[in-house]
Order: sequence, then structure tokens, then C-alpha cells
Amino acid sequence: MPIELFISGKNWRLSLAELTAYLKAREIKFEINFFSKEFFTLTFENRLETSVIDALGGTIKIGEEKTKFSTKIVKEAFFDRKKQSQKQLAELLASSGLVDEMDKSAEKLFFGVSIYSSENMWHPLSGNIQRFIGSKVKDELSDHEKKSKFMGFGKDRKLAQLSHVEVLKKNLVETKSEVLLCISKEETWVARTVAVHNPFEFQKRDVYKPIQRTIFGMPPRLARIMVNLSACTPGKVLLDPFCGVGTVLQEALLARANVVGVDVNPWCVNASNENLEWIRREYNLQNAEFRLLQGDVGKLAEKVGQETIDCIVTEPDLGPALRQVPTGPYAEKIIQKLEPLFFGLAEQAYKVLKKDGRLVLVTPYIITRSGHSVSMPIAEKLEKTGFKLVKPFSEEMFAKNARDHEELVSMRSLVEVDERHKISRQIHICQK
Repeated sequence: MPIELFISGKNWRLSLAELTAYLKAREIKFEINFFSKEFFTLTFENRLETSVIDALGGTIKIGEEKTKFSTKIVKEAFFDRKKQSQKQLAELLASSGLVDEMDKSAEKLFFGVSIYSSENMWHPLSGNIQRFIGSKVKDELSDHEKKSKFMGFGKDRKLAQLSHVEVLKKNLVETKSEVLLCISKEETWVARTVAVHNPFEFQKRDVYKPIQRTIFGMPPRLARIMVNLSACTPGKVLLDPFCGVGTVLQEALLARANVVGVDVNPWCVNASNENLEWIRREYNLQNAEFRLLQGDVGKLAEKVGQETIDCIVTEPDLGPALRQVPTGPYAEKIIQKLEPLFFGLAEQAYKVLKKDGRLVLVTPYIITRSGHSVSMPIAEKLEKTGFKLVKPFSEEMFAKNARDHEELVSMRSLVEVDERHKISRQIHICQK
């Protein structure tokens, strides 16, 4: 059964939750074998389509496993500097078939090597490991009478990893010429990059859409993650009752959903309309359907109708734009002032959602000066309203031999911290 490796974004828990939600919504069978802050390995019944990368907001690269071996070999080769282990590692790389698959049509082949590790102990050695693998690949290409150039790094770079931008600019996916070495405590995987996240598309949808709202804006990357957490699939109806300038709606539209946006501010309704028209033109979404309405969330069921919506993805008001980290009492006041808005939304959301429909809701999450977190008791309200809490991870997702996944299975929500803002996001998933 094929094994795929996924290089995660900055918030690895959010990245893994999005990936598994996306796969489950499409009934793609998988098992999580290993997870860490830098990479995950999943087993599938069939090879995953590489186009999946374009539908995800939290995955940087996807790699196809070529071989796997004990990390003991890598440790002896680089920590202990054993020549025999270095020779064994070179033989394992040669037998993986990586070089055979590389596109050798150009006069000179450009290739890269990226090192990912689950433990920090490997970081100081990542440059040495990268150069070792690069030299062995170069030697093997030379045996094929092929000239090549290896993309190495200066010592000023902390980690020996090619960024997604570098992989894109050098066309390393097309030429099948980026090698991934992913090291865990017990096992090490060698993979070939088969897909890479394109940050320029997300940047375009963020920076170049006609109307901006930078202070209160959600990044398109996070909006796409939340759409995927809602189990939104093509043809479903997705609602954002606090649509703002339409960031969530545009990502849902690109996911081939039919979207409905509501906002109390008429300026936002007009802005969303203009931005969604732009998305429809820019991405040639001729059959895309969207509806925008002005109205208060307290009358949501009157506006959109009861049990008409498959998914709700939304970020209401998270509080004032703070300049300083707040005290505990002030953070509590912010939460208490917002509670009626969120509690009212919970009741209206339950009315408009179809049976089994999902709500993905962002609430404020505040780290105070004392280092404690203050959050909204929304889970209790959601459950009293009739919603069932959907945990981001479940036991059935993990392979029997997957280690240390108890913490993930016990999680009830996800937190996204943005260092630029004093109020972070807590993401809740629930189902009617």
C-alpha cells in the first residue's frame, strides 16, 4: 500500500486536522502512521492525486515514499561518523530508484535535497546530511553520464530545506528532482516531491482582490483550512453569516461549493459581491453560484431559511485590535461582551443547518500578561443548543502501531496563534 509524506505548515496540528477532514469528506481511506511538527506519513489504498495540494491550505509539500530504513543507520553515519554506515546509506539511496526517475532531458539537471526531522537534535547536522546526499546523487547521475547541479545552502541557513517557492521556481516537481529525507526517532523515509503548495495563488487572492479589509482580514490560507474542516465538498451549500469582504466565501467557491454570505454591514455585502465576481472571472468559475444578503445574525433563519445549509464557516467579531497584551480581567471583559453575539449565532446556526451539517466557528483566544489563556465557553452553549462536538482527531485515523497520538485524540478544538495580533483564534467543529 502506498505511503505518502506530507510536509506541514507552521501550525502542524491544524495542517493534519485539515488533511484528515479533507480525506474523510471524500471517503478516501487512509491511516496515519507517523506525525510530528515537520512531517506526517499516511498509508493509502491508492496513490493520492497530486492535485490535492491545490485544495489544501496547510500542506507545503507532498512526497512519494521511495524507501524506508532504520534511523540507527543515519545516526551511525553522521553522529558516530561510521564509514560502513555511510556506505550503507549511499547504497540505500542508490537502490531507491530516485535517480532513475529524474528527468534527464535537459543538458544539465538541477536537483535539490531537503532534510526534515521530528527531533531538534538533527538540525545542527542537517547541512552535512544534505551535502552527503547531494554528492551521492550527483555521483550517480555522473554514472548515467549526466551533468548536474546541486542546490546547496550557505551555513547561515538554519535548516537544510528548500522552500516551496524555490521548488516552484526551479521546476523540481516537474523534473522529479527534489529528494526528501524525513527522519523520525526510529525510522527514516526517503521520498520524491510530487506536489508543492503554490503560495502565489493564495497571495493573489489576498493582495489582488478588488476590495481589502486588512485589519480584520482572515488569510485565504486559513479560510481554505476552515472550509476543509467543515467537510465541504463540491455542490454543497456553505454559509458565512459574518462574511466581511468574502474571504471564506471565495475559498468555498474555489472548492466548488454554492455559497451564501450574510453581513449586517451593507458595505461588506457589496465588497463581497465585487470580490466574488472577481474570483469567478479570475478562475473561470462560470457555473459558480453565490448569494449575498444584508442582515443581522439574530434573524439568520428568516434570511436564508431553516435547514437549507450544509456547512457554516465563520469568524465573527473577535474583539478590539489590542496594542498590548491584556491583563486577565480585561481579557475576561472582552469575552463576556462578545458572548451574546456568539451564543445567538449558535442558536441560529442550528436552525439553518441541515441534519448532519457542520459548523466551523472561530472564537477569541487570548494569552494574558500572566501567560494564562482566556477563551469563550462556547462548547457548552453549542452542546446545549443540540450540536455534537466533532473532535479534530479520532482513534480510527491512526495505524495500530502509531505512537503518542493520545494527546491529539483528546483535543476538542484547534488554536491558531498569529504573533502579529494580541487576540488569537480558537477553532471549533461541531455537527447538527
